[in-house]
Amino acid sequence: MYGAVIVGLLFLAFAFFAVAQAGTVRNGGQSAADAAALAAAQDDRDQLFDGFMDALGDEEAWQDWLDALPPLDGDGCDEADHFAGRNRADVLKCDLITRNGDNGYTVRIETRFDTGDTFVPGADHKKARATATAVVKPRCDVDPDPVEEDEDEDEAEAEGEAIDITCGDEELTIDPDDEDLDLKPSDLFSVVLAE
Repeated sequence: MYGAVIVGLLFLAFAFFAVAQAGTVRNGGQSAADAAALAAAQDDRDQLFDGFMDALGDEEAWQDWLDALPPLDGDGCDEADHFAGRNRADVLKCDLITRNGDNGYTVRIETRFDTGDTFVPGADHKKARATATAVVKPRCDVDPDPVEEDEDEDEAEAEGEAIDITCGDEELTIDPDDEDLDLKPSDLFSVVLAE
């Protein structure tokens, strides 16, 4: 009787261990999917930032870039592959998506690691699959800066060189001629996981 109890307790311990292993693999898979989707969207964010900086001389163009409207010529899925690999996973599928008006990626991965050997029938060497979606959200609005009627055209043009925008709670003034402009992609765009 005592032996049967010990065997039963050992089986329960191994079963709990197998469940814990499965949970670890599952969590690792979700982390890998999240990282891959975020990396793909961040690649797009960096392209939007570069496009904005290159277009600063053209008001209509830079506003489009600031609103994340222009099509991009890169492929964030390459970055998704790279980051999935760094997290010991492989990308099964990577799709461009639009969620609530924001562009991004949905990435599905499978882990390269598994549960290993277990004492639970059918639970040996199980890999995890996970999916994540990340989008790029513009953070900034253009501040209206009307020119006073009594200003001459030269003053208006000089003031028009600087761009005033509000990003979150922060007001930024961007001088296109400033070679030491301290501006980062994350100042203008957020990359977030989407449900």
